[in-house]
Amino acid sequence: MAQPRLSREAPLPPMRGGPGGPGGFMLRAPERAKDRRGTLRRIWGYLRQQRWSLVLVALLVAISSGLDLLIPYLMGKAIDEFISVGDLAGLARILLGMLAISLAIPLVNYIQVYLMAAVAQRTVRDIRNHLFTRLQGLPLRYFDQRTHGELMSRLANDVENISNVLNESVTQLIASVLGIIGVGSVMFLLNVRLAIVSLITLPMMVWISQWVAKHTRRGFREQQERLGSLNGIIEETVTGQKVVKAYGSEQKVIAQFDEANHGLRRASTNAQIFAGLMGPLNNFVGNVGFAIVAGAGGWMAVLGLATVGEIASFVSYARQFSMPLNQISNLYNAIQSALAGAERVFEVIDETPEPADAPDALPLYPLRGEVTFEDVCFSYQQNAPVLKHVSLHAKPGQTIALVGPTGAGKTTIVNLLTRFYDVDSGRILVDGKDLRQLKKDDLRRALGIVLQDTFLFAGPVIENIRYGRLDATDDEVIAAARLANADQFIHRLPQGYHTLLSERGSNISQGQRQLLAIARAILADPAILILDEATSSVDTRTEKHIQEAMLRLMQGRTSFVIAHRLSTIRKADAILVINHGEIIERGSHDQLLEAKGFYHNLYVSQFKGHYGLYPA
Repeated sequence: MAQPRLSREAPLPPMRGGPGGPGGFMLRAPERAKDRRGTLRRIWGYLRQQRWSLVLVALLVAISSGLDLLIPYLMGKAIDEFISVGDLAGLARILLGMLAISLAIPLVNYIQVYLMAAVAQRTVRDIRNHLFTRLQGLPLRYFDQRTHGELMSRLANDVENISNVLNESVTQLIASVLGIIGVGSVMFLLNVRLAIVSLITLPMMVWISQWVAKHTRRGFREQQERLGSLNGIIEETVTGQKVVKAYGSEQKVIAQFDEANHGLRRASTNAQIFAGLMGPLNNFVGNVGFAIVAGAGGWMAVLGLATVGEIASFVSYARQFSMPLNQISNLYNAIQSALAGAERVFEVIDETPEPADAPDALPLYPLRGEVTFEDVCFSYQQNAPVLKHVSLHAKPGQTIALVGPTGAGKTTIVNLLTRFYDVDSGRILVDGKDLRQLKKDDLRRALGIVLQDTFLFAGPVIENIRYGRLDATDDEVIAAARLANADQFIHRLPQGYHTLLSERGSNISQGQRQLLAIARAILADPAILILDEATSSVDTRTEKHIQEAMLRLMQGRTSFVIAHRLSTIRKADAILVINHGEIIERGSHDQLLEAKGFYHNLYVSQFKGHYGLYPA
């Protein structure tokens, strides 16, 4: 049935698609990041929308870094100018100044953290909205090729990684860079010789950071891929829990989960091992550098080349100089993880969206409901045709039945009529207009679909029916439920129309779900109706209710019925027998029986299998 569609943004540059078909999915192998700078530029594209807030954050970070630089300087002054001469009053003044600075630093830090948190959350909100909106605009082919859990991992885990880095790392990174610049400048102003000595260990720190980063980026990318695969198994198993228990497959899914979990553990361990090396190695190099500076400073103090206060300030600055380097090294690991997640998010955003309406797309209304397939060919995968030169014609108000063995191509005809996929060759006409020349929203609003496996959303019964037409009043919803023979069972529910359904409507029966789907289609009032036989898995009494509702729904509408029980399509205006993607027979029920062909054999075997006799 026609569903509301979210508005899409302007098409983004296509990145890639992939092969596959309905019912299958692909798990892509872990890969190294392809464009780190490009990913950073794209994140900045979201951040720059709040550039003035970022400027204010950077200004506050600069103030905080400047205040940090003052404390060692004042400490050296206190030693040389007040402690050495016993000036207690002067010492008290400078200590009060240091106390005021120490109190101001956390206040400034709090304000910058508050502002950065707001910037980060707004940025992540925009990325998440963009990703979710793009998902709504992708063709069904994309979802057929991937597990839902893997996509959920990108929407949740990968976006959360970006959020964590923006929240916690951006201000630290700015502070560390400013700290290195500020401390380095002050050190050269205080004593050029000691400043040069303190830089001896800098090349070693840079080399360590580059070596570790080379391995951690690849490791975090694999970790995110493995996490997506694990989420896919979890989502699939939870959704299919009834099937798992019915077939006693608990041990099998546990083994699958255990294998995926071990793969994630190995990938995470490798990533964290390399990430964990950064801090200890840089701390070791920093301590060596600190010892070198302290030794050189002591030697210079003995020779009279520096005062004790200068040495004390310089030792403190040397420690401050190594701390930002260590922080940058540690932040680099978090940034690697976030970039790996961001790349996976942007991969989805860059996927080729569902083809947009042509610039000269035509409106569909008023709609009579005439449908024509002209020599249509289609395949989900290259060189594997599913439909071969299919031609059919449905006049307004006719009922066309599609029958044939599983995999013959019946559902594919429906997928093409709804433009979930586009034909490879040939064309499909509605009221004489090519589907590709029509506005998709108009087309899908004109279609009503009742599937054998009905999808209901978690929420009130009345809202699930209203999904057929979002602007419908409560009275219209209830009227549709009555026509669908659903009103009676709804009133027996604990809160009637306001009873909350669980996910997929699992707290009501299959037959009740079908009645709600029919009510939803009645409310949508479509001109063209597609019915995937809805009575094959319900009891006889419920089947009668559903068939009555379906007959009401089909009145005056062009209907395509995918039939599993051939007894339900005897009155169809035309029956199309499909096998191996081709229409091999067509005609009325009586005509096809008289022809003694494929349909006759299907019909006879079905009745014999169900009743042990041939139909009259």
